[in-house]
Amino acid sequence: MTTTAVATTAETAERRGRPARPRRSAVERRDWAVGYMMVAPAVLGAVAFVIAPLVAVFWFSLHDWNVLANTFVFSGADNYDRMLHDPGLRDSLLASLWFSIGLVVLNISLALFLAVMLNQKLPGTTTFRTFFFSPVVVSLVAWTIVWGFLLQADGGINGFLALIGIEGPNWLRGEVTALLSVIIVQVFKNVGLNMILFLAALQSVPEEIMEAARIDGAGAWRRFRSITLPMISPTILLVSILTIVGSLEVFAQIAVLTGGGPGNSTTVLVYYLYQQAFRFNDFGYASALSVLLFLIVLVLTLIQWQTRKRWVFHEN
Repeated sequence: MTTTAVATTAETAERRGRPARPRRSAVERRDWAVGYMMVAPAVLGAVAFVIAPLVAVFWFSLHDWNVLANTFVFSGADNYDRMLHDPGLRDSLLASLWFSIGLVVLNISLALFLAVMLNQKLPGTTTFRTFFFSPVVVSLVAWTIVWGFLLQADGGINGFLALIGIEGPNWLRGEVTALLSVIIVQVFKNVGLNMILFLAALQSVPEEIMEAARIDGAGAWRRFRSITLPMISPTILLVSILTIVGSLEVFAQIAVLTGGGPGNSTTVLVYYLYQQAFRFNDFGYASALSVLLFLIVLVLTLIQWQTRKRWVFHEN
């Protein structure tokens, strides 16, 4: 392009009220093409496996879809109206609430305690760390089946209690003990991962700050509360988000250990969704429950993300 042509293009653009856009060179165009090629797999994967399924599930939730009856009839908001009057859904939400509270409190507190103990560099820490982390890499179903045998009325746990003169219950047949048992099984399955995350955070706390506080007379608890906890708060945020989301997606433990019983005491939302879809073949209502689960996870994550500014160190 000649100098006169470039000047004419610039003058025309200025007359139209917008600045002239310089032409990209061949190198710049190639860089842009390479950039788009690099991000294309991630973008296409997100569209194909995240956005498209979400849209499809929402569309299915607006229909009365029964696979056995081979019906797929548009029903509008009927499935959502049904949720407002479904006692089974209320029971599953309550079970999910108690399960999430128990799992989050026990998992995070135990993981943090174990990480603090490991950070002391006492003898045998490698064996100790391996013992608690090994369940993370064990098959979830195999882990749950073993615990199922241990929690039976004549299982290993009650056998151990009998040795010390305590008669244990049938852990999986009581409404309270069944939910508690599932929580414990899940805690010991994943506590090792959170323990490693906390340990990495603890080892990043500057030693000079701890030494200065020690010289100033701060005790161990004061140093932990005023220095350690604020400095590992970003990791606490990460672990809490992962644990809460994981607590709302628990399924295999419920299916193997209790089947949602006794009664509906362990029928959490995910398992109730499974029952509606694959036991009663009501895929339309199950899709509406999936939308509800997605909204619950989204809201809880946004609440944690927004409140982080009040308690997470290094946040504005």
